[in-house]
Amino acid sequence: MSAVVAPQPSPDSSRHANRGCCTPSAPLLGSYADPCGARREIVCLSGADGTRLLVDRSCDGCAGARLLAHLAADEPAENARAVCAMYLAAARRPKCRALRAEDFEVVAGEGAPSPNGASDCGGDADEDLACTRGLFVEDGDAYRLQPRGDGRSIPQLRWRRHGPGREGGELQAVSLRVVIGALESYEPALALTRAALERHDRDPDISISVLRVEYERATTSPIVLNRGLREAVQELLARGELSVSEIAIRCGRVKRGPRRSVSGETSWLARRIGLLPEAGAGEPTPWVHTDVLALIAREGLGVSPREVEL
Repeated sequence: MSAVVAPQPSPDSSRHANRGCCTPSAPLLGSYADPCGARREIVCLSGADGTRLLVDRSCDGCAGARLLAHLAADEPAENARAVCAMYLAAARRPKCRALRAEDFEVVAGEGAPSPNGASDCGGDADEDLACTRGLFVEDGDAYRLQPRGDGRSIPQLRWRRHGPGREGGELQAVSLRVVIGALESYEPALALTRAALERHDRDPDISISVLRVEYERATTSPIVLNRGLREAVQELLARGELSVSEIAIRCGRVKRGPRRSVSGETSWLARRIGLLPEAGAGEPTPWVHTDVLALIAREGLGVSPREVEL
């Protein structure tokens, strides 16, 4: 997972940073327990010229405050919540640099220079969550919204994937659907995409045509995430109320064995809910058609499809 290695702040810098971090009225966005059991919280602090700093700090003091993101003044409030949700949901939280005094004095955030002088769309800032707000998944890949061009046309704003194991470590353009599938969650990818489309709607220097089409497809497609359905099946199995075979039989997926024995097509169900890969595929799919989801929910589980949709 991408990490930021930053120089240690001076004692004076830390003291001034901690003074700003200790703002008692800072809006609380979330909290968690670190590996040692200490409680930490995510707060939103006021920065220069209307910018906002998302800070991870101790609940009982200001020591060890870390900068998660520096949001521009024109970014909607939902972006702060989306970044916080992504950070708290990450299996391994990305390492963010220590909060510094100058963070309260510079105008950073998307569309503005970062403290080290790099743009948030390239250079060293690509590796900094505070600048690019990458969405991290368990395999170490990160997904970021970034514009890229070849110098001969307007840069396209697209989701791009970066992973430590990918060839050359280059960013690869991927669809919004790929990002949602990797996260197995619609948010915060949809919220960040929607905010980017609104921000660059009339921007002559950035093209959002492809991203807009991807957003429309992702929000109207009959192919939906199967994670909620899988979790519902696993919950019933854990309680011992049904078996995989019984659920498949209820859905009409029956196979007959020797001596007229009847059982359910368990592999069919496992593929639909993302536990087994499709024939010829290397990994299970995170997707299922809404008609199939409705069949398994109503007939197999006896619940409303809405109860297992994400």
